[in-house]
Amino acid sequence: MILRPLTTLSQDLAGLITEQVDQHGTAVHSYCASADQGDRQSFVHNLVDFADFVHLVTDLHGHLPGLIDHAAVHTVDIAARAWLLSATNGFAVEREYLNQLCVAVGPVPSTIGHSETSTIVAQQRHALEMLAQSERRGCALATAVTLTLEWHAIRKILDVGALRLGIEPPICKLPDRDETLQLLADLPDPARLYRAFDFGATQLLAQHRGMWDLLCARAAARQTQG
Repeated sequence: MILRPLTTLSQDLAGLITEQVDQHGTAVHSYCASADQGDRQSFVHNLVDFADFVHLVTDLHGHLPGLIDHAAVHTVDIAARAWLLSATNGFAVEREYLNQLCVAVGPVPSTIGHSETSTIVAQQRHALEMLAQSERRGCALATAVTLTLEWHAIRKILDVGALRLGIEPPICKLPDRDETLQLLADLPDPARLYRAFDFGATQLLAQHRGMWDLLCARAAARQTQG
């Protein structure tokens, strides 16, 4: 694939999303950063904590239709169709991978307050579904784009745990960062999309941060139980 130079306006849009992900995304969250960087002291090397991670991520993103599927239906920009098709097909592979890992790690770890956790995750999933089905032009697409950029950090964590379980991670077929930035370059009237993209990205990242905070609290609660 030959990538064309980004236009000035599209650089603003691309810069918005990449800055949000790089500064507020999974890879820099205190709970996930060490695992993302391969630290052997991270939660991934405690299979109970990793099981919790897998199950909660699956609860949030393992359903069909998923966030990207919803966004594909609610995005009218023709320039985004090919990217959305690739992202939809790619996430189908990720969904299967999550299900495989759920089976491998066993049941959700017993943790105080699990019923409250289920309610919180259901609320988070509903909030993301609303974003991905927004009729505001650009909001649904921004959510899908941000998830795709975020997923590469989440995938690193999943892969480390999978290898510890003896599972060979499948090739990730989601659009990569360059392909996603090219999508932003191809969108017409990017300046008009700026606020919607800012909102979609900010809200998705907030839900992810809430998820990682919850996982951290659950791990601490299990230590107290023990």
